[in-house]
Amino acid sequence: MMAPASDQIAAQFGITNSAVIALLTSVFVLAYACGPLFLGPLSEIFGRSRVLQLANLWYLAWNLGCGFAQNEGQLIAFRFLAGLGGSAPLAIGGGVIGDCWRTEERGQAIALYSLAPLLGPVIGPACGAWIAERSTWRWVFWATSIVDAFIQFLGVLFLRETFAPFLLEQKAKRIRMSMDPEKARTRHVRTAFDTSDRHWRSIFSKALIRPFKLFFREPIIQLLGIYMAFIYGTLYLFLTTIPAIFETTYGEDVGIAGLNYFALGVGLTGASQVNARMLDKIYKYFQKKNGGVGKPEYRLPSMVPGTFLLPAGLFITGWTAQAKTHWIGPDIGIALVGAGTILNFQCIQTYVIDAFTLHAASALAAVTFLRSCAGFGFPLFAPAMYNALGYGKGDTILAAVAIVIGCPAPWLFWHYGERIRAASAYARK
Repeated sequence: MMAPASDQIAAQFGITNSAVIALLTSVFVLAYACGPLFLGPLSEIFGRSRVLQLANLWYLAWNLGCGFAQNEGQLIAFRFLAGLGGSAPLAIGGGVIGDCWRTEERGQAIALYSLAPLLGPVIGPACGAWIAERSTWRWVFWATSIVDAFIQFLGVLFLRETFAPFLLEQKAKRIRMSMDPEKARTRHVRTAFDTSDRHWRSIFSKALIRPFKLFFREPIIQLLGIYMAFIYGTLYLFLTTIPAIFETTYGEDVGIAGLNYFALGVGLTGASQVNARMLDKIYKYFQKKNGGVGKPEYRLPSMVPGTFLLPAGLFITGWTAQAKTHWIGPDIGIALVGAGTILNFQCIQTYVIDAFTLHAASALAAVTFLRSCAGFGFPLFAPAMYNALGYGKGDTILAAVAIVIGCPAPWLFWHYGERIRAASAYARK
């Protein structure tokens, strides 16, 4: 949301380095790489709902503080701390979906869930652009804090616990407390999950180490993680360069330029709605053909159009902006980038959850760590790249990387995914 206001912030604090200006926006995403590594384990000890709500309060406090920052150092530090709290849904959301839906129903739930974190960076900058034009950059943070306080209120009323071991543990405690030793013999009450592994030290040590084990030992995580990191990095690169394209090349005011973020939203929402209906249908179709046995690879067909739409959108955006065609040209390219992003994002996330069902949280943490690092790093080199190469050549390089990494991925995992999982210590066989 603060991307359109970054020039206003730079002017107030006297920042002239383009990398530092981009850092103000992307440092929030760097915290997304760190937060899931400890918030995920905490949700296994204290429950999903409690950790989500406390993390949201943490975000609220530091995001409010961003609006009162007096220099660039304070703003960067407060943004990072706010991002730690904001990363909780990424760390825990996949686990909540795994708690609530069966495998054959999970695709639609993940498709809808994964749309929101990508739509936020579309709606936010559009709103931030008008706030920056009509008011001060500080209201970017104060406005989001007001909305977040309302969300927190709804969370207190409606967000319920879903994690089975925690729920059963609470039930066992109530049974123990209700026992009267004078009326009946006291019995030992424990849950199926009440083992030595449920100790907080054991959960933390395993959960903190497992994501890195998965990344270094699992080819599935390595390949899909690198591709998702590229996708996420490209998305955040777009978020920081859209204002420059439409303000500089097309001479639009800040508020009008911010409306072009909705082109990304059209692509994200349209493709997501189609894929939400197709993911489970495709899975059930191939499951039926395979004698009723499902495989994670049955999530991959929807990824195929996404691997082509992403580079196509990059080509169109770069060269139409370079040629200064009508503004609808770059917007069409941006919409295709959004469509390719969400199709790949949803299929990869669902595939990882299906392939690593028992350790899905750790697998997603490994992938999230990589993609968040890319989301932090890509915007930092974007200004220098586009200044040196222009939008056409710059986006062509990104499109070439998307083709090399992305296009072979669905085919490789469709044909060799089962063989790779058979040799894995963590994946579902």
